[in-house]
Amino acid sequence: MRFGSRVVTVGAVAGFAVLGVAGPALAHVEVSADKTTAGAANVTLTFNGEAESTDAGITSERVVLPAGLAPASVTLVKAPAGWTFTPNADGFTVGGKALKVGTDAVWKVKIAKLPDGETRLSFKTLETYADGEVVRWIEIQEAGKDEPDHPAPLVTLKPGPSTAPTTAAPSSAAPSAEPSSAVPVITSAAPTINAEPAAAAGDGGSTWWIWVIGVVVVAAVAGFVLVRRGAAKSDRQP
Repeated sequence: MRFGSRVVTVGAVAGFAVLGVAGPALAHVEVSADKTTAGAANVTLTFNGEAESTDAGITSERVVLPAGLAPASVTLVKAPAGWTFTPNADGFTVGGKALKVGTDAVWKVKIAKLPDGETRLSFKTLETYADGEVVRWIEIQEAGKDEPDHPAPLVTLKPGPSTAPTTAAPSSAAPSAEPSSAVPVITSAAPTINAEPAAAAGDGGSTWWIWVIGVVVVAAVAGFVLVRRGAAKSDRQP
């Protein structure tokens, strides 16, 4: 009986020891979203950084944003009393006075728009305690695989509506290269025809007197020649 009691006692102590070791490892930083569709707008993310230290309280939570989210698109909604929100080059930090030992850090931020086409968003988080300890929740959780020891907070999204570009309806207007059915408009001016000089246009009527004078002169010369010949014959007769 004593041996059996000792076995039970040892087993119980071992069990509690295992639970004591496993307890702190169960602490996580988790995140949830009020809208879980890719591409959704004005989404509130709620983070819960579970305290695991028994000696110091949490002083800050630094979050690295996943690809597709810009620090400028994130605004603070709620944080522990006295904590402030500070944007970083790759994310943001909320922090301030150390929380009571064992108190979880809970904060909320609003995202202007979730990335399109993404279904798994990992938010790597560095949790800092008042004694300087930093716990890095930065291991990416992969679908279908066991959870790593220090998983990064994960939001799983449903696919959003298709973002394929729509095809514009063809224009009813005929392409400019097609010939137009309208009657062509002649824009060139009619050719200018230069009028003939007035004298040239009436040559047949304006130069008749020149021909008359010529005929008269020829007739006079011919008459003169005939008269001279007649006079010459008369002088040669006895």
